[in-house]
Amino acid sequence: MFLPYVIVVIKTNHQTLHNMKKLLTLVILFALVAPVFAQSTDSRRTIVVTGTAEAEVTPDNITVSIALQEFMDGKKRVPIYELEAQLEKAVKDAGIPKEDFTIDDVSAWNNYYQKKRAPDFMAGKQYHILVHNLDKYNKILAAINPKGISATEVQSSEYSKIIELKRELKIKALLAARDKATYMLDALGEKLGRPITINETDPATNYFSSSVPQYSNTIMFNKAAPAESDINYKKIKVSFQVQAVFEIK
Repeated sequence: MFLPYVIVVIKTNHQTLHNMKKLLTLVILFALVAPVFAQSTDSRRTIVVTGTAEAEVTPDNITVSIALQEFMDGKKRVPIYELEAQLEKAVKDAGIPKEDFTIDDVSAWNNYYQKKRAPDFMAGKQYHILVHNLDKYNKILAAINPKGISATEVQSSEYSKIIELKRELKIKALLAARDKATYMLDALGEKLGRPITINETDPATNYFSSSVPQYSNTIMFNKAAPAESDINYKKIKVSFQVQAVFEIK
């Protein structure tokens, strides 16, 4: 009659013992882990500073386009091959390699019957030229009959040593951060310690694209300028920032 009650008591005691074992295990684990967390707390005094470095550069790889088109000189048509010969000679005289002078587009009229139906059609060609300064391109334009030039434009530009420049500016920015931290701590009578963390900021900016329209207009306006004209690309400012954390001794 009392057997069921006894069994219940035994089960209850067993459960309590099990819970106590679990609690003891947790206490032991906490005792082992707590010192590790205590040791990982960084008690060092630090200073966080930002250094900046900048430079102005002129693009030295400029891809420009020139479009030639036949025109009427009185009653005489000036053919496209004559304009092309003028351009090729001017490019050669400027010392531009063949691989830097390419044809981009051709609009010719070879069909006899279509030409008879539209005799006023003027054939045209478009070229790409890689130059290292706009003065050289201006001399090329001056050697071509200006009536045969339908359009010119700066297609793209870049600074050939941009990778080296980035590296140089990042180093200067880091040294600027160190110098800033040094004189700030000197003012407080403290000494600069070793660097702890360094974070660089590399702005994702196309430094040269914004000037393309401006200088396209400049070339078009000066396409018949004399050979001694000295037009160059506007300098572009390139800057970098570095954030550094230094220990205070």
